[in-house]
Amino acid sequence: MKEIVITAKRIHKELFLLLACFIFAFLLNVVAVIIYSTPVIEIFTQIGYVVAITLVLYFFITLIRVILYFVKRLFRRA
Repeated sequence: MKEIVITAKRIHKELFLLLACFIFAFLLNVVAVIIYSTPVIEIFTQIGYVVAITLVLYFFITLIRVILYFVKRLFRRA
């Protein structure tokens, strides 16, 4: 079997992307708390939703990256 090697640079890139998604989702939660005038404690009690939104965002970004990879690969062969 062929071994798959994931470089430290690649791991850092993916972790940074995941962190960026988390920060975006957290800021979205803060904005929602401000807009709907809910108690500030909602920022921390809704962290489960923030994590779920983070994972959904990361999945969509990864899906877009995979699609772009295959489109580039398709045009490279033509």
